[in-house]
Amino acid sequence: MNREEALDLLRQHLTTENLLKHTYAVEAVMRKLAERLGEDPERWALAGLLHDIDYDQTADDPSLHSIKGAEMLEGAGFDDELVEAVRAHNDHHGLPRESAMAKALYAVDPLTGLIVAAALVHPEKSLSALDTEFILNRFDDNSFARGANRDAIRTCEEELGLGLNEFIDLALEAMVETSDELGL
Repeated sequence: MNREEALDLLRQHLTTENLLKHTYAVEAVMRKLAERLGEDPERWALAGLLHDIDYDQTADDPSLHSIKGAEMLEGAGFDDELVEAVRAHNDHHGLPRESAMAKALYAVDPLTGLIVAAALVHPEKSLSALDTEFILNRFDDNSFARGANRDAIRTCEEELGLGLNEFIDLALEAMVETSDELGL
């Protein structure tokens, strides 16, 4: 499935503009991370794009989020690795993250939210105005963007072999490259 087909599928199930932008951010970071790690950028990007496909249906029941999405993607013919990455990205289930794709998606998902929140509090309200230090200062403030699971983000070190600064640099670069689509 190419990106346009995946976008059509996503838009059939996810209608909230901010959630769509979130999936675009995760897609961009997953693509760049795959390039950095020598993985397939298009497959990883699709995992990022589609990881919250079920959110409109499961928002009131976190125990279903990612399980239903994985079922939807499996039914659409996606490969086992991508399906399992989507299934395991929700900490609620405690599922093991065995593939590099699953480990990456788990860490990338909350980081994109933290970066967007940092952009929104920056005086310029722009991703391009941010730097890693600005984001790290917000990272260390646990009252800021409480929904961004810092422990999940920190798994970049052990599970992906990237230091936190390098991981944030990479994510910010990817998001700046797609800032028009993100509206930041």
